[in-house]
Amino acid sequence: MKSIVKKATILLSTYYAHMLEYRAEIFLWALSGSLPIILMGVWIQASQSGNFGLSSVDFARYFFSIFLVRQFTTIWVIWEFEREVIEGKLSFHLLQPIDPVWHHVARHLAEKLTRIPFMFLFCGLFFLLYPDSFWIPSLKNIFLCSLAIVMAFTLRFIIQYTFAIFAFWTERASAIQQFWYLFYIFLSGMIAPLEVFPPGVRTIVDWTPFPYLMHFPAALLVGLPTDFVRSSMIVLGWGIIFFVANRWLWRKGLKQYSGMGA
Repeated sequence: MKSIVKKATILLSTYYAHMLEYRAEIFLWALSGSLPIILMGVWIQASQSGNFGLSSVDFARYFFSIFLVRQFTTIWVIWEFEREVIEGKLSFHLLQPIDPVWHHVARHLAEKLTRIPFMFLFCGLFFLLYPDSFWIPSLKNIFLCSLAIVMAFTLRFIIQYTFAIFAFWTERASAIQQFWYLFYIFLSGMIAPLEVFPPGVRTIVDWTPFPYLMHFPAALLVGLPTDFVRSSMIVLGWGIIFFVANRWLWRKGLKQYSGMGA
């Protein structure tokens, strides 16, 4: 156990120091995720002339929550893994006594820690511009939202890392992620709250993994009606499916990688 903790500490501290060197670039990455803020203005305007079941303040709080959740659930492992396979850099990680995935996990976690100061800045700026939308979530909602963000990050990482393993067979594994992103952007709640979806469509969407990557944590933070236990079970189910697929593809992919001369 001490050995695991020591390795995890070394990886996190190393990648955190590395990310601090690029904090200006990370600030720009954080700003690049401002699509929900842009959509917020559209839905606030629409709510004034339509009946969506949510007020303009509800839309403002929801999309700001989406913005925050997105900052902590952004994953880019597929592009890193694809480059490592194509350039042969994965071979050096395979020589180490730990699974290469932990390098990617540590790098992602360190990057999220680097973003935290920027989040306070964005929160202050947002509520300064939209004072009517200011609210303080209950401790229960903050706790449940934090758990949901951890689950969303884990599920999204497993999904994208599973897609990344296809880099053993194709040089454009990232194209799979781009196709997946088309469904993600519409069904995750980033474009519109799932509360405005037709009931029949909402029922189907709720059984897919997409709502739990974005809408689930945001709804908890805002205080929208959410079945936490049911949602957590669905996240767990999809996580198990992709984890099993990931391990199977990994074993098959390593044989393919060896065949390529690694």
